[in-house]
Amino acid sequence: QVQLVESGGGLVQAGDSLRLSCAASGRTVSSYAMAWFRQAPGKEREFVTAISSTSSRIYYADSVKGRFTISRDNTKNTVYLQMNSLKPEDTAVYFCAADPIFRYNTLAYSSWGQGTQVTVSS
Repeated sequence: QVQLVESGGGLVQAGDSLRLSCAASGRTVSSYAMAWFRQAPGKEREFVTAISSTSSRIYYADSVKGRFTISRDNTKNTVYLQMNSLKPEDTAVYFCAADPIFRYNTLAYSSWGQGTQVTVSS
């Protein structure tokens, strides 16, 4: 089992940037694929981006491609989500997730964090 704790959320204006962090612990976290998801009020949770254990594979949802960047530091067991050019439609609770298998466009991740709120005002 992997424990995940997100941080870095907040209230920003449209066009601003924000960096989320996800600290992982337990088992061999460095061998896990990591991903970010988000859930806006009244909407289903959706995939945002994923990164493989060695960072050799990265996938982004079309809605964030070119604006968001996922990265990881296995020496710190931490994954990051750099969000630039934020839009009001990016407002959501952002969740970090981990799984032994690299997956994208799916919610099929075995470990989840509690989420961090990101609010983008217009």
